[in-house]
Amino acid sequence: MSMCDTCANYAYDEDYEYYVCDINLDEDEMQRFLSNNTNSCPYYQNDDEYQVVKHQAF
Repeated sequence: MSMCDTCANYAYDEDYEYYVCDINLDEDEMQRFLSNNTNSCPYYQNDDEYQVVKHQAF
């Protein structure tokens, strides 16, 4: 599983019928995205609502 699979910005595009990053990436960021080198993505947002609520409770 990649980091993108749990990102809130990774959404299914019905026109293309696959998942895409909703963030408007520049050329270098797009190259990293396409090469699956997303370990340091500055736009990553956890899509796990339980984890977000758990963090807010403390």
